[in-house]
Amino acid sequence: MGSDTSRPSRHVSALLGLPLALAMVLSVPMVATAQGPGTENGQWTYLGGDAWHTRYTPADQINASNFEDLEVAWRWNAASFGPSTPRATPTYVDGKLITVTGDRRSMIALNPGTGELLWSFTEPNTHRWEYSMRAAYGKGIAYGERNGRGVAYISTPGFFLHALDVVTGEPLANWGEAVPIDGFPPSGSVDLLADLIDGWGPWERWNEPYDAYQGLPLELGYITSSSPPIVVNGTVVVGNSAEQGYHQTRIEMVPGDILGYDADTGRLKWKFNVLPRPGEFGHDTWENDAWEWTGDISSWAPMAADPELGIVYIPTNGATQDFYGGFRPGDNLFSTSLIALDVETGERVWHYQMVHHDIWNYDTSTAPILMDVMVDGELIKGIFQTGKQVFVYALNRETGEPIWPIEEKPVPQSNVPGEHLSPTQPFPTWPLPYDLQGRTEDHLIDYTPEIRQMAYDVAVAGKHFAPLFNPPTNVGNPQGDGPARICPGGGGGTNITGPTVADPVNGILFTTSISGCSYEFLEAGIDSPMDNDHMTGTTLSDWIRGAQGDRPAPEDIDGLSIWKGPVGRITAIDMNTGEHLWMIPNGDAPQEQQDMIRNHPLLQGVEGVMTNPGRRGQSAMVASPTLLFSAGQTADGTWNLFAIDKQTGERVGAVEIPGSTRYGMSSWVHEGKQYIIIQLADGLAAMALP
Repeated sequence: MGSDTSRPSRHVSALLGLPLALAMVLSVPMVATAQGPGTENGQWTYLGGDAWHTRYTPADQINASNFEDLEVAWRWNAASFGPSTPRATPTYVDGKLITVTGDRRSMIALNPGTGELLWSFTEPNTHRWEYSMRAAYGKGIAYGERNGRGVAYISTPGFFLHALDVVTGEPLANWGEAVPIDGFPPSGSVDLLADLIDGWGPWERWNEPYDAYQGLPLELGYITSSSPPIVVNGTVVVGNSAEQGYHQTRIEMVPGDILGYDADTGRLKWKFNVLPRPGEFGHDTWENDAWEWTGDISSWAPMAADPELGIVYIPTNGATQDFYGGFRPGDNLFSTSLIALDVETGERVWHYQMVHHDIWNYDTSTAPILMDVMVDGELIKGIFQTGKQVFVYALNRETGEPIWPIEEKPVPQSNVPGEHLSPTQPFPTWPLPYDLQGRTEDHLIDYTPEIRQMAYDVAVAGKHFAPLFNPPTNVGNPQGDGPARICPGGGGGTNITGPTVADPVNGILFTTSISGCSYEFLEAGIDSPMDNDHMTGTTLSDWIRGAQGDRPAPEDIDGLSIWKGPVGRITAIDMNTGEHLWMIPNGDAPQEQQDMIRNHPLLQGVEGVMTNPGRRGQSAMVASPTLLFSAGQTADGTWNLFAIDKQTGERVGAVEIPGSTRYGMSSWVHEGKQYIIIQLADGLAAMALP
């Protein structure tokens, strides 16, 4: 991106320094007085708290003055359900705390004040569940109402949909259809797979009876679930997940079409084809017949919605295989996109593709954030998508038009035989990226001219410089190149373990990211040891990731990283202006690392040295009216819940928590007391004031 920090033409002033930017945001009146529905009366109804997926609680009982009085109110151990789900956010509604746990993705209800188990539901065993590679990634449940009574909906690793009474935990009567598998309830369930493959060419040509227990033949693909549905205006919208693209070796796969069901009856209302068929919008972005037999493009990340507009927003994955797409030429809609669908009909309202012909594993890994913002005096219903590329794609959620210009810019092309990339990719001009993109000279430490020269020499010698959208390389390439350096790598940037959160009242986005890279080296499919008889599909890809290259050269000067900035960070961005308000490290680097930097011979007497680069990881976060709650480690390795002043980024409190956590933080009010829920390796912990 270079060093240009001027705003796009829509704005008249240059990038402000931090003090002036903070003064501006404090002086601007609140323009978004409304929050998306879901957190009224202290509840946490949606996975992201509200339908807008802001992970914002209006509860303010816990504040800077009493934060360090927090204590563990209760703990719940998941051992009886198997390994605890590492990625789940409990829903608090109707006086119950409801979530999922274990590889079977059991749905459980707890007493919010004590952690006592009230009821549980576990789906009977199927081969479809046994094969699922996403079993532990349930993330949570969806909530709705039927005839004035609460209903909890869950999509499972076996790819079934269940609707349970919130009070009793019993499957709903007269809902869905009976699943012909022993142990399934007579009502309250839907076989999602049967609806997904109905009318899909490869299945229609398979010409064998459908086996609900076995599921889809692996020769055609595999589909599972990674995130819960979302209920919007009486429609249960269901996403899905395929086999991880970085594990795929064959090119056939089922598309991850989006399904909409009547919340009252379980009847299928609509299906949206994420891989457009002939005559459908976007079909021309598939330049051969791959649309017939390849797939993925799943919506494995959570969804968000605007019930007032009647729109659900679907973030999508890339198409089959993460790092090679020679068999699927074209831009490949609707891969790595944000899709806005009419929740009543399933028709496309608009879409925005963030990566054309994705071969970087830049799948859209977090839910979009909805906020109303005031931009140059105009109130805009905004939607903001963060991700692995560390851009914020800022769009009008009614129309899909960019709030600030997004430019198509040339990107490097691939030398891998058979691969044909898009000549350009979308580059948002504003806000500026919130972490390092690629590795350039601008990213080198420059405490002194001598140190910068040393860092430059290390980068050149180690071949560490790389552009954004650097394509993978292949074994035996005539250029003699080793593995391609991709920055950010497949883990982000921003990723699912640290969802972006927001303050919708003031229009502020808080995003967590890591400054990571990955190396990708493709080898001929016929030589790949990754392929085996349990893979989906039948046709081996020409090129598959996983080849080993030379060990990357060091990126330090006697232990001192040559790159600027924290390795993990949290950034606050005012989406009314696009200005970065502040950036802080994610937690504290280990004490020995901080001491090494502080005592490094090259840095003695040098001012402005960042001695705390933070931790390499994304933080679980929740925003409140006055604070940002963030989980992380202190210098001694202890896990803490931090209180961060939203206006300045200053850490104003820290409380030790019972163990490591990621993803699943929520906050709500039960019987007059505010709780903060922490997802632990062995279950849950609730933090509250005495």
